[in-house]
Parts: sequence; C-alpha cells; structure tokens
Amino acid sequence: MSLLDTDARVRVAALHALSCDRCKTDSCRPDQAVVLPLGIKLLHQDPDARVRAMAAELVGRWTHTNSDAATALARARDDDPSPAVRKKAGWYTPGGPIHRRTSPQSIRRS
Repeated sequence: MSLLDTDARVRVAALHALSCDRCKTDSCRPDQAVVLPLGIKLLHQDPDARVRAMAAELVGRWTHTNSDAATALARARDDDPSPAVRKKAGWYTPGGPIHRRTSPQSIRRS
C-alpha cells in the first residue's frame, strides 16, 4: 500500500491506515516528519477528491501542533473545488468540530 500508488483506491486505503487510530492494533503511529509533507501535498494536489478528503484526516492529526498542517487545512477548506473536501477540511481546521473535540484542553476535561 502506498501514498504514491497510481490507483486512487490504494491511496485512500493508505491514508486511512495512517490516520485511523481505531484500525491500529499496536502502538505504531506515523512519523510526522515523513508523512505530513506528503499528506499536505495529496490534500492540495491529488486529482481525486476522495484522496484529498482522506488526506485532510491525516493532516488533521497534527493540526494542534503544527502550523503547516493548520494552514494546509484552512487552504483546503477555503479553496478546494470539492464541497466534500472543503467540509472535511473544515472539521479539522482550528475552530472546526473535530479540532475542538480533539484539542488537548477538551481531552483533559473529559
């Protein structure tokens, strides 16, 4: 499975595997330095809207700690041609519902 595969379905599956904590059976977590730049590139440049939407989830993993992630999500929320991608990016953008729910302050209050 590769983020660079020519098949969009494979890219979506790879993005899901990297971003979904529920699907992980061990403590393996993606390395931000390796994965985030490629996630941002896919979020902005992939021709498939499903790939861009899943890339928003991956980039969203670091929106609280990385200004490049937050900026990339805001750009996708404002400029992506797909309404679905704009909506999902907005969830993870600072102020969005997933961003608020996953903020370190919200987690501490739970």
